[in-house]
Amino acid sequence: MIKNLNDINDLSGEQVERLIALAEDILADRAKYQDSLKHRTLATLFFEPSTRTRLSFEAAMLEMGGNVIGFADPNSSSATKGESVADTVRTVACYSDIIVMRHPKEGAPIAASLRSPVPIINAGDGGHHHPTQTLADLFTIRREKGRLDGLTIGLCGDLKFGRTVHSLIQAMSRYDGVRFALVSPEELRAPDYILEGALRRPNVSYQETDSLESVVPELDALYMTRVQRERFFNEADYVRLKDSYILTLKTLERAKRDLTILHPLPRVNEIAVEVDDDPRARYFQQMFYGKVIRKALLAAMLGVSV
Repeated sequence: MIKNLNDINDLSGEQVERLIALAEDILADRAKYQDSLKHRTLATLFFEPSTRTRLSFEAAMLEMGGNVIGFADPNSSSATKGESVADTVRTVACYSDIIVMRHPKEGAPIAASLRSPVPIINAGDGGHHHPTQTLADLFTIRREKGRLDGLTIGLCGDLKFGRTVHSLIQAMSRYDGVRFALVSPEELRAPDYILEGALRRPNVSYQETDSLESVVPELDALYMTRVQRERFFNEADYVRLKDSYILTLKTLERAKRDLTILHPLPRVNEIAVEVDDDPRARYFQQMFYGKVIRKALLAAMLGVSV
């Protein structure tokens, strides 16, 4: 059983495959799991804004017969009174069976898991990790491409602060024959711990470029990201970089016909609305798959057997 999930590396390759298999079964037979988490309670502690992650976890729990408590705004919690994350978690654990937490400070979910008597799931910590989005990404790629090995994946936009990018690179670098094209301005290139860590594995290769057009013909999947205003200390730098890349139908003219376009959302300007109707655009389907894989994760972490 999975105790806590702070980082995608907390899961072995075998555990990821089991979660994907469970998600496939849930997708095939929803009724089989509709009461599997009855009388269980999920607490969602979101110290930072979220739409998709929070609602997908809540929908996942409710659709499996469970209950949901929590907050979506830290101003409505005792954090405003100075309560520590550790004390908040120990308190909420008295009312719940599992906790999902998003926090702007990197490492906060790990600190919480050290004090929590119930499992903790990291729903994003600053610019660090977002493991459940990575599970959604892996499940989507598997469903769309039929495999996770031997793929060329482009990651475009904010690769410095993009926690979804960091987690996805770490997860995909486990698979043989994977090649990454890292597309970003110099100021937003992937951090050294990614370049010197996961990307140094002998089974993967990568290139860095500031030109999306130069690599798009080679890609099997393209992962677009927004430039995150909330991670910048200088507004002028954000304004200068925010529209560095905008994916349009013209950009896609040289792309493969079976390209899979992904985005963790929300988007701002980095994917033109005209792309939404292109059959290669799979980012809204990706959100649906995120709910399904989170169902699988909750079931696995709560020891459900059906």
